[in-house]
Amino acid sequence: MNTHTPLIEKFYTAFQQLDAATMNSCYSDEIVFFDPVFGLLKEEEAKCMWEMLCKNAKNFSLMYGNITTLDEEYSTCDWMAKYTFSATGKTVINKVKANMRFTDGKIIEHSDAFSVHQWSKQAFGVVGILLGWNTIFQNKIKNKAKKNLLQFMLAKG
Repeated sequence: MNTHTPLIEKFYTAFQQLDAATMNSCYSDEIVFFDPVFGLLKEEEAKCMWEMLCKNAKNFSLMYGNITTLDEEYSTCDWMAKYTFSATGKTVINKVKANMRFTDGKIIEHSDAFSVHQWSKQAFGVVGILLGWNTIFQNKIKNKAKKNLLQFMLAKG
């Protein structure tokens, strides 16, 4: 077990429990996050994204594993979330590869990689199957996610 494994386990165990506060306590104040839907988020944006996702999760379960140390700064792991996508009521199983960089005992960089096309096929059914590969459709998904995050942050004050 490397020195980062306990922090990764703390982060994903908290995610299993939809505990955004504990998840965010694993992050540096200068956190930089990236995923294919939300794009690049920094600091409070990234922390608010986890808050929003945890607060709005329906029928949620998560598994994680394959924690791998790349070097003294970087680790990866795999995680899979199953949940009901609120916009359509469809079940999504999202398989993700996480890459994390650590500094001073905290996560300073976190990127999640997954196929937006595979995700959209589940989230939107036939529409996602037909259009999920399309950049315009994917940009609509991304814009809606960013808009939802902004509204969440504004409502939070």
